[in-house]
Parts: sequence; C-alpha cells; structure tokens
Amino acid sequence: MWYNEAIFYQFYPMGICGCADYNNFNWQNWNGSDNPLSSDNPNNIKKIISWIPHLQSLGINAVYFSPVFQSDRHGYDTRDYYTIDSRLGSNEDFAEVCKALHQANIRVVLDGVFNHVGRGFWAFLDVQKNRQNSPYKDWFYIDWNRNSNNNDGFWYEGWEGHFDLVKLNLDNPAVQEHLFGAIKKWKDEFDIDGLRLDVAYCLNERFLANLKNYCSQFTDGLSKEPNSFFILGETIYANDMSRICPSLVNSCTNYEVYKGMYSSLNSKNLFEISYSLNRQYGNGGIFKNQHLLSFVDNHDVERISSLLSNKNLLPLIYAMLFTIPGLPCIYYGSEWGIEGKKSNGDKCLRPWFENPQWTELTTLISKLSNIRKNLPVLNYGDYENIFIMNEQLIYKRILHCENSKKEILVALNVSENNYYLKPNNNGYGAFAGIFGNWKNLITDKTENYNGCINLEPHSFQILESV
Repeated sequence: MWYNEAIFYQFYPMGICGCADYNNFNWQNWNGSDNPLSSDNPNNIKKIISWIPHLQSLGINAVYFSPVFQSDRHGYDTRDYYTIDSRLGSNEDFAEVCKALHQANIRVVLDGVFNHVGRGFWAFLDVQKNRQNSPYKDWFYIDWNRNSNNNDGFWYEGWEGHFDLVKLNLDNPAVQEHLFGAIKKWKDEFDIDGLRLDVAYCLNERFLANLKNYCSQFTDGLSKEPNSFFILGETIYANDMSRICPSLVNSCTNYEVYKGMYSSLNSKNLFEISYSLNRQYGNGGIFKNQHLLSFVDNHDVERISSLLSNKNLLPLIYAMLFTIPGLPCIYYGSEWGIEGKKSNGDKCLRPWFENPQWTELTTLISKLSNIRKNLPVLNYGDYENIFIMNEQLIYKRILHCENSKKEILVALNVSENNYYLKPNNNGYGAFAGIFGNWKNLITDKTENYNGCINLEPHSFQILESV
C-alpha cells in the first residue's frame, strides 16, 4: 500500500501562512464563512502550491497538514469542521492546493481533531445561549449544577483540563454523524488521501471502530485501490499504540523512537535507541512489520536543531530517520536547520516563511529520501542490531527475497574521535565483522571489506551489499 512507502512532510498552515493569533473573521453559522482571506493574498493557503517543487526535490510523496478548518485560535480549537479557516482562505482555495499536490503525485492527509472543539464551536455557542433547551446539550459532557471557569453557568469537561478545548461526546450518534459528514465533505471537495487523528489516545475504541468502518468506503486520491485511505493516530506511549494499531488505525506516531534518537545523541548513549528499535522492530518486536510514523520534530516539540546539544550530529539523526523502520516525516523548515525552542512559545515552533530554503543539510536529506524511495529493504526489511557501544551503533536492514536477500548496513559514530572496529569475540562489544563488497550510498563508492570498518568522528555510513 502507498502509505507503507510514504515520506511525509508536515505543514502547520496557521504558522507558515502567518495567521493572526485570533480568528476575527465574521463567522456566524457552520458550513459557511463571510469574506475569507483573499485568494490574491500572498499568505493565502494557496502559497503551498509554490512549495511543490521544493517538496519534489526532497523526495516527498505525502503531505500532512495540521488543522486547516475554522477555529478560534490555533486550529485545534475548531469552530466549524466544514469550512477552511478564513485566515487561510476558502474551501475553493484549499481544493486548488490539494489538486496541485495530487498532480505532483503527492498525497494529502488532514488533521482530524475529533476529541474536542473550541468554545466558538457553533453547537457549543447554542448551548451557551439556550442551555438545557439546546438540541446540542448532549454533544458535550455538561454538569448543570456547577459553573465553569468562564462563568458559563454550567460546567463542562475540557481536554486534559484545558477548558478552551471542549470535549465532545463521541458516543452520541448525532456527533458521529456530524463528524463523519465532515470527512465525507473533505473527501468530496479535496479528495484527501487520509486522516491524522489528533490525540487518538483519548478516542475510545467504539468511536475509532465506527470511524474506520465509515472510512472504508474511501480510497486514496491517486491509486483508487481498496483500503488505501490512510488513518494515522497520534499516540505517545506504547500501550496506546498497541491498543489501537493496527486494528483501528493504519499507523501511529512513534514518540518512543523520537525520544530515543535525540536523547541517545545528546547523552552519547546509543544503547537507548538501539534498545527501543530492537524492542519495537527486532526479532519478536512488539511492532515488527508495522509502519509507524517516525520524526525528529513536529509542531508540539522543539526543533531538532535546537534540541541537539551538538549540531554536528544533525546529519546522523536524519540518517537514522531515513534508515530505521517506519514512515519518516519532515517538519517544514527543519530540513534547512532552523531553530525553535518551546520555551519561547508555540509561534517559535510554527513560524511564517515566504519561501523554502536550501542548505547543505537539505541536500543530505534529499539524498537520504531518494535512497529510501529506491530501496524496498528500507521500507519492508527486518531490523537487527549488529554492534553497540555508547558512542557507536551498527544496525542492519534485511529483506529476504525468493532466492536471495537484500542487506543494508548503517554505522553511526557520535564520538569526536575516530573509531576503528575489528572483528572480535569479546562478549560485550563483540563484532562479527563486515566482509565482501559494499557500496557506500552517500559517496557511491564500492569497497571490499576484510572484516574491519573505520568510522570517522561524528559520521555515518549507509552500506549496500553488492
């Protein structure tokens, strides 16, 4: 299926388009808006079209958009699931974006924020106005005997204590009908290829099962193959990942590997990431043969260029991202090494850009992306740890074919010193050696190995058996 070979790129539309902090556009009823941002405005969502050549140069074949629908502030506080946020433009504008991406053979995945809505959500406004007489009172978890922090005259459940985010009653059939109707509209108007479910770890199995069943009628917008509509769940911990994937969603966000990658490089303890990768994808791994979403940063966390204590290791973390099992995802701007600290606020993590940039790091990521696209072993191969020390890690990807096998060897050295590795049987730190002809996929040079390998400081190698 296409999503098992996807290389994702994440846009945060409210950021890249420089949206105002609050949605002050005139908006009265769901499924409609008055005078959205002009199509001629340089910060209209249609600016994404000008980024398509950049995406193609990076080898991207799928784009994941953070929220694009009518919201109070940041997109995750929805006002209307049926209308593009007026600060971004119109439904017609976004339809042009999706059409252009599809013409470039790039699929589109939208953020489905179904656990909660904003206080400006049209049905919640009706509850505020009509209280117990509102036909939408059962769309939310309301206690009429208490008061909210906003003095509404009633209490309601918010997402994890955030009362700007009003929790929806997803067991209410009318709520499900409304949400599924929105998905149908997105498919009809934008021909989307999948959904990313915000805080999927909060969504109950009944709702997820109904959503999966509803979406089974759809295909992706390019191949039109059965069961090709992609559903990605946002999860943080392995127990939630195992609970919903792959029975209720096709993939989950892999925060364990995200944390393991940057933490291992910062602490010079590669045992951490090797343990996580083996636990998940090694022989008997809990997610073996699954394709989880891998990333080094996103809209909720610090930019990887700020998070790594040594920027010389940026190439190494991207080398891991594109050679480990999973679906690699690049967050806009990080491919040219921008910084952003969470302590400086969300806008620092979600900045405006007029045009993409290209640096030495971007060139490397482009090469890594194209290596992955051309080697099925990196999408479907088994994972095996070969050699582990605090500052060195060698792992192998192996794909068994009918009469042969394909092997890729990845070697990392996070030390500032050269490391020369010989075959040995010393137990801890044992190394069987590398023998035969291997092609370095970064330098395109082929060498014959007699067992030993030399790892230069702060370096990686991706070797293909030939």
